[in-house]
Amino acid sequence: MDLNGFAAMDMDAENLGPCLTSFVDDGTVESHRYFLARRTVLEMLKDRGFAIPNSEIESTLEEFREKFGQKPDIERLRISSMHRNDLSNKVLVIFCGPNAVKVNVIRSILTQIMNKESLSRLILIIQKPMTAPAMKAVELLPFKVEIFQITDLLVNITKHVLKPKHELLNNEEKEKLLKKYNLEEKQLPRMSQKDAIARYYGLEKGQVVKVTYSSEIIETHVTYRCVW
Repeated sequence: MDLNGFAAMDMDAENLGPCLTSFVDDGTVESHRYFLARRTVLEMLKDRGFAIPNSEIESTLEEFREKFGQKPDIERLRISSMHRNDLSNKVLVIFCGPNAVKVNVIRSILTQIMNKESLSRLILIIQKPMTAPAMKAVELLPFKVEIFQITDLLVNITKHVLKPKHELLNNEEKEKLLKKYNLEEKQLPRMSQKDAIARYYGLEKGQVVKVTYSSEIIETHVTYRCVW
């Protein structure tokens, strides 16, 4: 290869360098994980009808790190919100640390919650398994408790291009559906309460969701599922 060839390669490398380095994240993996998980939780709460500002969801990784730092204090990551249509429906989200969640952690969380009687739902984001005594302590709490692994929240599953659209029917819509097709609730196709979508929307047993499938290959197809 002549000198002109090497010169061209050097110029290409110079042009390519900034492009590649723009994809390099100089921050900590820890802060990135918390950023992704917290954003998914905010989107999840908004999809459930809770009052979550768009500005919070649209916050960038850089803005997150400016606010919470490279090693976020999990106490500051907490989220508290009320439902838009029912102000008595209040939710609290707490991020747990990297250690196993033991019963003393649950007791500590309980002592920190003010006005326990007004809280409807507590969501715990854990990074390690919860011990059996801790699970028993959770079951005794006076409000609904949901538990998510942080790794399950790094991506919002509802935004996947292949995921069908899910819409929760209210009681009136559910009754109209059953009457229209002369069905009983138990005759509807089932969706497990442990299903990832059911957990995302916080669905309860007996609730019915409308599932719409659509793509460029097949025509729109609608079905209904009852949570069991």
